Amino acid sequence: MSRAAIPTWCFAVVLVKVRQRFLLVHERKHGQLWYLPAGRVEPGETFAEAARREALEETGVPVELEGILRIEHSPGRFESRFRVIFLARPADGRPPKSQPDEHSLEARWVTLAELRALPLRGPDVASLCGDVLGGAQVFPLSLLGAEGEPLL
Repeated sequence: MSRAAIPTWCFAVVLVKVRQRFLLVHERKHGQLWYLPAGRVEPGETFAEAARREALEETGVPVELEGILRIEHSPGRFESRFRVIFLARPADGRPPKSQPDEHSLEARWVTLAELRALPLRGPDVASLCGDVLGGAQVFPLSLLGAEGEPLL
């Protein structure tokens, strides 16, 4: 007996770091709290493409992905969530956006101490940033490949 498919929502999350600072987004949605650049992977888009697009849309800063911090799958009874958390750096010296638009209210570079003083959407922001500063393992981007892509 076959089972019905479960809808799965795919998200790309981007931790953008320069030295001891992290790029955070003051979100337009989710109670106007602060979070990492993140969003849903659109149809036909890879997780990496979604990560670069979301970072640019929400912060105004183009990024270069450096690696993968974590791949998370959170199954539920009727749906599940799949997230890839990337580590990135800015592609150039462009400052974060300061004017609100349809994607976010603003973006800002913050230290871990400054981050902890902001109203954050979730505790994962501070823990991810702290773990990266503490030397968390960063996996190669090749960990996430297209179906059927050769390993070598």
